[in-house]
Amino acid sequence: MTVPSVNWNYPTAIKAGPGRVKELPEWCRELGMTRPLLVTDPGLASLPMVANAVQACNQAGLACAVFHEIKGNPTGRNVEDGVVAYQQGGHDGVIAFGGGSALDAAKAIALMVGQDRPLWDFEDIGDNYQRVNVAGMAPVVAVPTTAGTGSEVGRASVITDEAAEVKRIIFHARMLPAIVILDAELTLGLPPRITAATGMDALSHNLEAYCSPFFHPMAAGIAIEGMRMIKEYLPQVVADGSNVQARQQMLVASTMGATAFQRGLGAMHALAHPLGALYDAHHGMLNAILMPYVLKANQHAVAPRLEALARYLDLPDTGPGAVLDWVLRLREAVGIPHTLADIGIDEGQVERVGRMASVDPSGAANPVNFTADDYSQLLRASIRGNL
Repeated sequence: MTVPSVNWNYPTAIKAGPGRVKELPEWCRELGMTRPLLVTDPGLASLPMVANAVQACNQAGLACAVFHEIKGNPTGRNVEDGVVAYQQGGHDGVIAFGGGSALDAAKAIALMVGQDRPLWDFEDIGDNYQRVNVAGMAPVVAVPTTAGTGSEVGRASVITDEAAEVKRIIFHARMLPAIVILDAELTLGLPPRITAATGMDALSHNLEAYCSPFFHPMAAGIAIEGMRMIKEYLPQVVADGSNVQARQQMLVASTMGATAFQRGLGAMHALAHPLGALYDAHHGMLNAILMPYVLKANQHAVAPRLEALARYLDLPDTGPGAVLDWVLRLREAVGIPHTLADIGIDEGQVERVGRMASVDPSGAANPVNFTADDYSQLLRASIRGNL
């Protein structure tokens, strides 16, 4: 089946279709770039896809350079180093190229190149966003290479403050990249484990947005369709990573998840953020493992919504536990571990993580108002495998 190339403009300009990364120089020029800085991670920096993108830009007359000093959970220092590289190279725009870590770092770099305040002054608290010098921000073209975070359509970056051992959300509406290229061919080399973890991350965004108590019916509609697409296509891409059609659909479902979570996230992310900061664990894998434990704890508060979701997903049962059962089956099918202990997380910092989760902004949209002790109990269950 031929996968079509399509353009749409929600929530930003999206250029979707296999092979469309070849248009990168065109879209850089559209935003006025002549010397873009391509921001990616060390793993991708050595791969042909990055070399090809840089070569295409250079052949089109764009003086493109690469910055790749980014950790799996990007840090404030990574952002600072990227700003230095941008300024020393005389760049005039950013190409955010990679998975969620690279995209988040790239967006933060594009924000910070024109600011005279430190990064943490723009944490998503109160009206801190009003401190941003918007005129100093650099334009961004985003090119995701994983189907998970949806950071390409996000208005924020999650950056680790290593000194405080906490993840902070840096926010400004203009951090939304101006142009996004969704090219499934860039995801073909992802191994099954990363494909599964990132795909489950996309599911977590859609599911938490759908369960949020806040009124945003457009986001709810996007979220429920995103979950239907993930139900259909995630098992396919894990089983056959060369399936371009399924890969393209997963990229779209990932973008939908990050569009939908304008409605809010929840306890999965409230726990995943401190766990990522303290254990440097993969964000998507954390959400994938936490998902059924959080879903069960929230189930009584969103039972009618989950029953509607079960009907939409055409699950064999539509009772209150149907979605939880499906999540468990899906996790097993794509090879997600059942417990946090399976990825090396123990109970040594359970109380600390509970306190951190209770003040994480993501928890504000959870359908149940969990206390620090509630979060600690959830974490223990996720470590021990007690459902």
